[in-house]
Amino acid sequence: MISSKIRYLRRYSIASNKPFYVTTPIFYVNAAPHIGHLYSAVIADAICRYNTIKNPNRPSKLTTGTDEHGTKIQQAAAIHKVPVKEYCDRISASYQEVFDLAHVKYSDYIRTTESRHVKAVQHFWNQLKANDKIYSTTYGGWYCVSDETFLTDSQLKENPNGVKVSAESGHSVEWTEEENYMFKLSKLQEDVLYWIKQGDRIKPSKFEKVLLDYLNEPLPDVSISRPTSRVHWGIKVPHDESQTIYVWLDALVNYLTSAGYPNSDFTKSWPASLHIVGKDILKFHGIYWPAFLIAAGLEPPERLLVHSHWTVDGQKMSKSKFNVVDPLERSRLYTMEGLRYFLLREGVPHSDGNYSDIKVLRILNSELADTLGNLLSRACAKSLNPRQVFPRLHPDQLNELLKEDCTKRLINALKELPDKSAQHYDSYNFYLVVDQVMGVLHAANNFFESTKPWELKSSATPQPAVSQTNITKEPQQNIENGRKLETIIMLTMETLRVCAIILQPIIPGFSEKLLDKLNVDQDERCWLHTVSKVGNEGTQLDNANVWRERSLGSGATVLFQRIVLDTDKTKKLKKVSKT
Repeated sequence: MISSKIRYLRRYSIASNKPFYVTTPIFYVNAAPHIGHLYSAVIADAICRYNTIKNPNRPSKLTTGTDEHGTKIQQAAAIHKVPVKEYCDRISASYQEVFDLAHVKYSDYIRTTESRHVKAVQHFWNQLKANDKIYSTTYGGWYCVSDETFLTDSQLKENPNGVKVSAESGHSVEWTEEENYMFKLSKLQEDVLYWIKQGDRIKPSKFEKVLLDYLNEPLPDVSISRPTSRVHWGIKVPHDESQTIYVWLDALVNYLTSAGYPNSDFTKSWPASLHIVGKDILKFHGIYWPAFLIAAGLEPPERLLVHSHWTVDGQKMSKSKFNVVDPLERSRLYTMEGLRYFLLREGVPHSDGNYSDIKVLRILNSELADTLGNLLSRACAKSLNPRQVFPRLHPDQLNELLKEDCTKRLINALKELPDKSAQHYDSYNFYLVVDQVMGVLHAANNFFESTKPWELKSSATPQPAVSQTNITKEPQQNIENGRKLETIIMLTMETLRVCAIILQPIIPGFSEKLLDKLNVDQDERCWLHTVSKVGNEGTQLDNANVWRERSLGSGATVLFQRIVLDTDKTKKLKKVSKT
């Protein structure tokens, strides 16, 4: 029998004015940010940006921030010999710096040490208490300090030295007995199972199976406090200064805090539309968090998007292997926008991605510098485009060009691109969006090479603006060549325009530069503008000859500078890899 507490789950409906509320996990400040943290943030940002251009009338809300309580923070501050608050300030600022440089457009940057969050957590605790979901007891169990959680026997294993460790993380455990407050998780198992089985809650689907496997066994009640004598850096349990609230309960409530909880208007944003989480924290977000929310009488999030991790040159990223990739360091070599592109280009949600400096160089040079950037430079070259315009399309010349297979392939690919890209965005498969865009750009480069506009230039008469008097004294062939040259440039620039709009969620900075160069109005950069006005009907195009010619923007035509590492940079890169 499903409890009455979750019957409201049957009435999920999105109010038209409800923000599209997306969250990253808040990042633990026991260490500086690495590319895995950046990956979570740029996934969330890309999804929000896509929603903004696809549904401009529905506002997006993106929150991120830092988790700053618990034993590991105490220990990290002690190692660095600084006060805990000063340590948290420093590391939190480094996360914010990375996200700002990567164009992560967050609405709220939350820190769990903020007073608004302390208020929200204590209110949430009191609600659980009022709903009879918390009790006090002496608790004994195997405790993992690194993971800050108690583990059941089924979650343990012995390492080669015969020492008990967490089966999931491999971190050591110790037997601990202490007075704790417990959450009645066992009473919420059916509720959580019901939530998961409503369909499409957990993406990719392989992680739904992981959660269902967890739920095949009875869930034990979970300890949600620690003695203040052991964990003093945290939020105190209301009316009991001897206990500190469990860091995971504290951290998870951040999603409510950013929505405005406990103020009554927080429901304008809640439930969250999407939580972005790494696979290592799936259990906390897929079991504990919906259970906490249901117990407090609140709706769980609409969906979890779970992503996998990053290896480095085929090895797990870890401090002990000296292979943790610092995004700030690498951005000095590749640009932060380039690093963002690589992560979204190569990362797939269902499997671990592999970071390699050789691969980063190859992809950025091949795709951003050559395929995309070089095409823009050629179309804007003053030798071919002396008037520096986004020219008109001439139907007669298009009709001639359509006799060539390269033109048909380009126009057909451009026509199919928006729908195919939208399907991949909706499935969170950014790498497939890039595949589609790069396929169209390759077709455009082939079109440009095949039509050889540079051969037309020597005998082409520049075409006047529509409002000017037509040139009549030039040979007709020169006029025809001028119109054909303009049509070739126009088709090339039209391809770049559509691709730049589609790539905005993935490389917002580069896309903006490209669209600015093409002088595309700010209010013409939404998804509906990805439908090209160029078709394969040739002279049947309606009003094609009065396509609005416009001057190009004043910005540089070099979109992404090809990366060539000199000896000093190569040595520096090798040094960074070993530190």
